[in-house]
Amino acid sequence: MLNSIPKIGLWVALLIAAFVISSVGALLSNAPSLDISQVWSDPYYWHVTKFSFYQATLSMVLSVLFAIPVAHALSRRQFPGRSILLRLFASTLVLPVLVGVFGILAIYGNSGWLAKGLAQFDIKLPFSIYGLNGILLAHVFFNLPYASRLLLQAIETVPAEQHKLCAHLGMTHWDKFKWVEWPRLRQQLPHVCGLVFMLCFTSFATVMALGGGPKSTTIELAIYQAIKFDFDLQAGAILAIWQMLLCGVLAISIQRLSKPISVTPSQQSDDKYLVKDTYWSKGWDSFWIIAVSLLVLPPLVMVIISGINAQGFNVLTSAPFWNALGTSLKVAVLASTIAMIIGIAILITSRAWRLHGKNFKADKIELVGTIILVTPGLVISTGLFLLLRSFTDVFSLAFFVVVAVNSLMALPYVIKTLAQPMLHLAQQYQYLCPSLGMTGLTRFRLVEWRALRKPMAQAFAISFMLAIGDLSAIALFGSHDFRTLPLYLFQLLGSYQMEAAAVVSVSLLLLSVGSFSLIEFLFTRNSNSNAKELRNR
Repeated sequence: MLNSIPKIGLWVALLIAAFVISSVGALLSNAPSLDISQVWSDPYYWHVTKFSFYQATLSMVLSVLFAIPVAHALSRRQFPGRSILLRLFASTLVLPVLVGVFGILAIYGNSGWLAKGLAQFDIKLPFSIYGLNGILLAHVFFNLPYASRLLLQAIETVPAEQHKLCAHLGMTHWDKFKWVEWPRLRQQLPHVCGLVFMLCFTSFATVMALGGGPKSTTIELAIYQAIKFDFDLQAGAILAIWQMLLCGVLAISIQRLSKPISVTPSQQSDDKYLVKDTYWSKGWDSFWIIAVSLLVLPPLVMVIISGINAQGFNVLTSAPFWNALGTSLKVAVLASTIAMIIGIAILITSRAWRLHGKNFKADKIELVGTIILVTPGLVISTGLFLLLRSFTDVFSLAFFVVVAVNSLMALPYVIKTLAQPMLHLAQQYQYLCPSLGMTGLTRFRLVEWRALRKPMAQAFAISFMLAIGDLSAIALFGSHDFRTLPLYLFQLLGSYQMEAAAVVSVSLLLLSVGSFSLIEFLFTRNSNSNAKELRNR
C-alpha cells in the first residue's frame, strides 16, 4: 500500500504549487516594470512597510510579555471555570475576527459601554479606538490568550518529579520559575513570538475595521485598496510581491529560531503546588488571571448582550441576512472539506516517505501544503483576479475563487493537526494491516477512521471556523449579490448600523461556536458509543 499511494499527495502538492505559481505569475505579468526598490523610494510604500512592522512588533511584545505571567499564574492555580477559560484561550485564534472587533467596539468604541460610563461623570473617552490604539487592543485580545496557552503547554512539560523536588528543597515560586520553568519557556518563546508577529504582520480584517485611515495602513490592506478601489494593478503587484518576500524571510527566521521542546513522559501531580506560597504570590497570580479574563470575556459577553435588541426581528427576517448566511455555510463546508481531502492526501504521501526514511522529501511536500503561511490569501486572491480577468468575468467565478483561497488558508491547520497522529498510526499498524489484507478504503474504514476520528474532527472544525469567519478573500470579490456574513457585518459597521451589526455579530458567534461543537459531536459520537460497548463487554 505504501508503494502505491504516495503519488496521490505528490499530484496534489503539484497542483497547489501550480495554483500559487500561476497567481504570482499573474502579478509579475501585470508589473512589467517591477522594481522592488520603489518600496524605498516611494514614501507611501515605505510608510505602509514601516507601519506593518511597527504595529506587528508592538502587538507581539504586548501579547507575549503579558502572556508569560498569565501562563505562569494558570500553571500554579486551580479555580472554578479554569478548564472553560483555557478552552476559550485555545479558540481565540480561529474566532471570527469581526466578532471580536465588534465586541471591542461595544466596550471601547466612541459610543461603547466605557464611553457611556465615563459620560455619566462628564468625562470624555481619553483615547480613540480607531488607529494604532484599536489595532493593538484587538491584536492583544486575539493573540495574548493563544500565546498564554502555548506557554502554559511548555510549563506543563516539566516532569512531576521536578515539581516534587522543588517542594522538597523548599523553593519559592520565584526560584522555581527561574530555575525550572523559565528554561522551558525560553525554548518556546522564539516560536511563540514569531507566530504572533506573523499573524499581526499579515492581519487584514482587524486593520481594515480599526485602521482609521491611511496613517494606519498595513501592506495587506494597501494591496486591497490598490486593487479594489484604485484599480492600480502595478501598485497591487509590487506590494503583493513585497509582502510575499517579507513573509518568506520571516517564516525562515521563525523556523531557524524555534527549537523543539524535550518532553519527558510524566504525570501531572498536585505536588507541584507544594512550594512556599505567600499572600503576595496569590495576589500576583489572581491579578493576572482576572486581568486576562477581563480582556477576553467582556467583549464576547457584550456581543451577546448587544445582539438582543429591537433590530433582531428585522435582521433575522431579511433576505440579505439569509443570503449571506447561506453563502457562508456553502463556502465553509466546501472549503473545509477540500482542505481535509487534500491535507490527508499530502499526509498519506509524507508519512509513507517518513516510514521509508525519506524525511527530506516528506518535509518538502508538507511545506508546499503550508505555503499559504508565506503567501497570504489576499496575495493569491489578487493574483487570481489578475489571471482570470483576461479570460472571463472574474466576479462570475467569485464563489469558486473564495472557496479555493479559503481551502488553502485552512490547509496548514489540517496538516499541523493530523501529521503526527497519522504518522504514529502508520508506524503502529504498518505491518499488521498488510498481513490481514487490509488496504485502501477497507483499511481507512476499519483502522484510520476509527483511530483518527477525534483529530479529524478538530481539523475539520478549525477549518470550518476559519472559512466561515474569513474576510480577506471575500473582501476582494464580494459584491451586493455575493457576500458572506463577515462581509455583511463589515458593511453594516461601515454604515454605522450598530444594532443590525450587533444582531449579525451574535449570529456569527453562535454559528461558529455551535458549528464547532456540532462537528466534534458528529465526528466522535460513534467512537464514544463503540468505546462504551467494548467496556460493557
